[in-house]
Amino acid sequence: MAIKNRFPVSMGDVFPHGAYVVSEVEAVRDFDKSSAGRPVQQLDKESGLPVWSVSVLDADPDARRADKTVVVKLAATHQPVPPETLAGMPFRPVEFEGLTVTPYVQENGGRPRVAYSFRATAMRAPTVGSKPTPRSGGNPGSNSEAA
Repeated sequence: MAIKNRFPVSMGDVFPHGAYVVSEVEAVRDFDKSSAGRPVQQLDKESGLPVWSVSVLDADPDARRADKTVVVKLAATHQPVPPETLAGMPFRPVEFEGLTVTPYVQENGGRPRVAYSFRATAMRAPTVGSKPTPRSGGNPGSNSEAA
């Protein structure tokens, strides 16, 4: 079967209104290999590279409160550096390259729901004058399931 765990998606599919870095980039801990006092960084199963995480704010005004901030994991040999803060803005606008999504069922007490895990190969400052590509089909402003 050609379907893998991770589905490639465009930045505009996931963040049609853009995204902003709201945390530091941190190493993701491998809880199976770590022990007390000896943390081990998680390695990406496909590339073998160390995994880093960053929290981003989804700029979609219609996103539910619980879906406003999402974590994107990046596989990279060195700690990725977020784009610079723009003058007059409290957050750093960001675009992700090689973005993928993995849907999974999140146990939420007696109410399981579909949730999404995001991965990327790199992050960069948005291209000057670029706008996120609108989602194809459906409501272009709706992003409540994607984040």
